[in-house]
Amino acid sequence: MRRTVAVVGGGCSGVLVTRELLRSGEEDHVVLIEPGELGGGVAYGNAQPWHLLNSRAGAMSADPDDPSHFVRWSGAAPAEFRPRREYGRYLREVFDEAVAAHPGRVDVRRTRASRIEPTADGGTVTLDDGAVVRADHIVLAVGGPVTAKQPFGHEHYIDDPWVPGVLEALPTDRPVLLVGTGLTAVDVALTLTADDRRTAPVVAISRRGMLPLTHTVDAAPPAEPDLDDCATLRDVVRAVRSAAGEAVDWRPIVDGMRPYLDKLWTALTREEQEAFLRHLARTWECHRHRMAPVVAARVMALREAGLLEIRRGGVPAWPGLANYAAVVNCAGPGKLPGSAGPLVGDLLDEGLVRLSPHDLGLDIDPAGRLVAADGRVHERLWLIGPLRRGAQWETTAVPEIRAQAHRLAADLRPRPALAGVA
Repeated sequence: MRRTVAVVGGGCSGVLVTRELLRSGEEDHVVLIEPGELGGGVAYGNAQPWHLLNSRAGAMSADPDDPSHFVRWSGAAPAEFRPRREYGRYLREVFDEAVAAHPGRVDVRRTRASRIEPTADGGTVTLDDGAVVRADHIVLAVGGPVTAKQPFGHEHYIDDPWVPGVLEALPTDRPVLLVGTGLTAVDVALTLTADDRRTAPVVAISRRGMLPLTHTVDAAPPAEPDLDDCATLRDVVRAVRSAAGEAVDWRPIVDGMRPYLDKLWTALTREEQEAFLRHLARTWECHRHRMAPVVAARVMALREAGLLEIRRGGVPAWPGLANYAAVVNCAGPGKLPGSAGPLVGDLLDEGLVRLSPHDLGLDIDPAGRLVAADGRVHERLWLIGPLRRGAQWETTAVPEIRAQAHRLAADLRPRPALAGVA
């Protein structure tokens, strides 16, 4: 019997899981629900030409069986860092090719999902246009939490720097304050200085004032640290620091940990996870999610020219706040439920899903099925992508989402009946 799978969200996660569902060997019908540009999302939808991927082209294939797929499509060298806008086009072409190869199996609904009602045999998705999609399985692929809200006022406060044109409209002869010093702040600084007309500085502040570190031009193969005897967070930190100290370059050590991060995360006690988040998470993120070399060179040039300043501090006490032309929120994803979008917020309010550990995302079982507030696992309501954070750790980058999509499609295959069982 032909089943219907509803995929809510058409960004990177939605495109990859739709592709895997089509290729799974089943004849399922997929309804993809996305009001915006397919393959866009926050990462790729509004990117400018100077916004580059933070991973090399060789890691960005959409096909788990063909690691060089994006490299061939783009004509890039495996070690290159390609424009994010280009990667959005790649995802759209990947989607179009998958649909063309499986005619009649995909229905794209260009509207928002306003409500999800899971049932024992699937569920329904109500759309903003009033239509109702009935599905045997529902996959939530809505991206991550929205940007953390900042508790301060300014007459020109920009909560979402990805709104088209909002940064280009700012005056170039007055300073701009960025709240955050991570990759979003770097992207915003590049946009604010892109036309070389800026004469006033961009000032980025955060509690620790730490910028992301830099990739090397040439990629070195990952090197796994010895974690066999690590039983605690302290053991892991000690082993990683020892391995990095003995290596010529620390980057292969960090990259070598990637396949084991989720296992390490779930093996930690709740108290150790909290300690990591409180004391080590920002340092780890700066080492793990690095800037492309050309981006890092541009950042250095801006700092040397006095057009980009990195400062430590808190916004409420920051001196001369009124002197800035604007304050731009670059703080990154917030915690739930405050940073949940309307659809996820309603699911939480109704107890249909519950928060993951440390309120970083939504709780799931090991296969990726969502868990209700009462602890019950939804057999047919699935989650893919950044909202798995907390239950998992490494869940925001393409290689991990690609693997999630592949496993989810495999898990949706009907299981053959056992011999002798009615």
